[in-house]
Amino acid sequence: MSKDKSMQQRLDELPKLSKESMKESKKYFYRLKKRVPKNLDLIMLDLHEEEFKKTDCLTCANCCKTTSPIFTEKDIQRISKHLKMKEVQFIKNYLERDEDDFYVLKSSPCTFLGYDNECMIYDVRPKACGEYPHTNRRKFFQLTDLTLKNTEVCPATYSIVEKLKQKLPK
Repeated sequence: MSKDKSMQQRLDELPKLSKESMKESKKYFYRLKKRVPKNLDLIMLDLHEEEFKKTDCLTCANCCKTTSPIFTEKDIQRISKHLKMKEVQFIKNYLERDEDDFYVLKSSPCTFLGYDNECMIYDVRPKACGEYPHTNRRKFFQLTDLTLKNTEVCPATYSIVEKLKQKLPK
């Protein structure tokens, strides 16, 4: 079985799996936040690194196909400069304000996603893209709501959360 087919199977199964485990995962994170283990960030870092040794984002790119990162002012400055555009024109062409008043892409899949799932602005991509899926960030307990949402989009995030629940039962 090829890596791509395996990833496609994971993507096909993800909505059902995520939905089935969402209630349990919400309860798990609620209890976890009540008593955050001191070593949670280290555990998450280990789980993240272990998962991404076997998950190739280029075979997936579901995040780029279905969601938009938040574009900060620095992101806009950096990307528009790279594209040799004025910031105002970059915003007009590609971005809109979401319900929380953040800049996000007007459309999905991402305008900068190539046919081969490679990012055409990878070296200057938004900070949120570089940090996605945020499972290796410090103070992970503050990102549990975002992580739950990401289990619906990212097969690696789903896998990391399920492994966390096994490793640190609550």
